[in-house]
Order: sequence, then structure tokens, then C-alpha cells
Amino acid sequence: MNNAQTEVKVKRETKNKIRVEFDRTPFWQRMKAKFINKNFLTKLIWAIFRYVILIGISYIILFPFFTKISSSFMGPEDFVDATVKLIPKNFTFDTYKYIFLENKYMQALGNTALLSVSAALLQTFVCAMIGYGLAKFKFRGNKILFLLVIFSMIIPHQTLQLSLFMKFRYFDVLGIIQLLGGGSSWFPWFNVTGGTTSINLTNTYIPLAMLSATGLAFKNGLYIFMMRQFYRGVPNELEESAYIDGSGIFKTFLKIILPLSIPMMITIFLFAFSWQWTDTFYTSLFFTRTSIVLMKNVIAIPESLNITYAGSNMYNAAIRNTCGLMIIAPLVVIYLFCQRYLIQGIERSGMTAD
Repeated sequence: MNNAQTEVKVKRETKNKIRVEFDRTPFWQRMKAKFINKNFLTKLIWAIFRYVILIGISYIILFPFFTKISSSFMGPEDFVDATVKLIPKNFTFDTYKYIFLENKYMQALGNTALLSVSAALLQTFVCAMIGYGLAKFKFRGNKILFLLVIFSMIIPHQTLQLSLFMKFRYFDVLGIIQLLGGGSSWFPWFNVTGGTTSINLTNTYIPLAMLSATGLAFKNGLYIFMMRQFYRGVPNELEESAYIDGSGIFKTFLKIILPLSIPMMITIFLFAFSWQWTDTFYTSLFFTRTSIVLMKNVIAIPESLNITYAGSNMYNAAIRNTCGLMIIAPLVVIYLFCQRYLIQGIERSGMTAD
């Protein structure tokens, strides 16, 4: 022990002596020794190379956004002026104004927010339950069910388009409605239509709610996979302790497992919310009337801006780009506040492997 203390003391004295001698040398010699050497030059060249690559990639990614943002403030005259590149000469808010008023942006914002939040909450909770069951319970057919989950991630949704539409256009589970003759009178508060043999659930939120609640909605296979991988990393001792204390399976899931899953569930919620917010496949499939205004209906040329002149094609493209910016703006705000939880959830999504 004494030898170790003596060795540490000698090293400390040696370092102090070297530091004192270095401080006594002239300033330019110290700068030369510190900066003009192979190690420093290698680090400097590597740092410059990294920053050049990062700046170049950032420019490639961000430049289209800069051009869309700048063109959204341009007047029609700027699109026929060859001297205008990124900075508008005729600065105006008319594009945002008429999209906001004539394209019913606030109505679309409210309807899409209601639909996205509801679907995301259902998908998050249901996928958490399914992922927990696949990860923690051993039963016959477990691997087959998980294989079907993976298969749902691979199969193109367009192959199910016609069958999904017909199923909800003429909705009848196992012929019960036709047998009992209930029809649309069973759901008077949902404003559904149909006869006594089936129900027309299109142009309502019910199809998306049913798909979300049953784990069959858009990207639900991915969410179930992520939750399963997360739960496989949760120690079994936590559940065993809860079972010994008298908790049942569902109570253990609610009181023990779900609080541990909050970062992962926030990630799933953000994914589900974002994909539902920008979805055009299911909303176009189930919402065939224009009475329900969603974000997909915002992408249109307002009547006040529908003008014809030499550069109208470029101006119309800029208007549609502005509509896209207004659609993704709420997602950007949400990401700014929730990016910490998103990163945590992604880091924990693949904690264990099969």
C-alpha cells in the first residue's frame, strides 16, 4: 500500500514539474509545441472534414425547406422575376391568409387533431397490451401470432383497400345485423346510414376507431413489435413480486408495467399521431364526402389566389407547398417539446433480441 502511495506521489510531482517547466518556456514555443504537431494536425483535419460533411448534408436536407418557406411569402410577381431567388421582393402574407380562411384550416385542424389523438391513444394502449402478452406469456401459437404481426408490417395496404372499404360500407359482423334487423337504428348518435341488413360506417370516425382498438390500424404491427422488444427487457422478478403480493395479471400490468413503459408509450403515441395526422390512404378511403374537413382537404388552391398568368404554374406549386408547411407545422411544434421522450423510447425499443 505504501509503495502504491509513493508511486502516485512521484507521478504527481513529475507532472507538476513538467507543467512548471512548460509554463516557464516562451509563449510562442508553447504554442508551437501545443498546436504544431502531428497529433493536433490530424485531429484538426478530421474535425474540418466532419464539419464539411455535416454542413453539406444539412444543406442538402434543409435547402428545399428554405425555398418552400421563402416562396410562401412571395407575391405572384416574384415568380416571373428572374432576379428573385430566395428573398422575395413583394413580401406578402396573402398565401397564408387565404389558406387559413378559404381552405377552412382551423376546422381541418380541429377535426384532424380529434381523429389523430383518439386513434393514437387507442393504438398506444392496445399495442402495449398486445406487445406485453407476446413478450411475457408463453402459450401455444405465440410465435405464429408474432409472425402474423410481422406479416402485417410487410403486406401493402393497397391490397386491402377494396376489402376494407366494402367491410365498413356494408358493415355486418357475422350476419348479426341482418339476423336481428337492427340496421342504422343501433347507432343513431353516429349519423350512420344503411338499411336493416347492414350499416354504412363510411364518413364517420368509427372505422378508424375500430381498426385502432383491434390493433389493425396503420403501422400497428411496428408498434406491437417495438413494445414487445421493450417488454422483453423488463425483469420477470417485478411481475413475480407483484403476483406474490396478490396482484392479478391486469393489475400488475396497470400498476407496475405501464409506469415503466411511459417513455416507450410516448414514442408510440408520437409515431401514431404523426402518421395519422399526415395519412391520406385511410382518410380518403373512409371519408368520401367533403362535409368532414381534414388536413388532406387543405391542399388546394384558394379561390382568391386562383389566377392565370405566365408564371401561374410556379405560383400554384408554391401555394401547395405552403399548404404542406401549414400541415406539418403542428408536428414540428410537438416534436420540439417531446423530442427527449422520443429519443428515449427509440433507444429502449430494441433492448433485447430473440
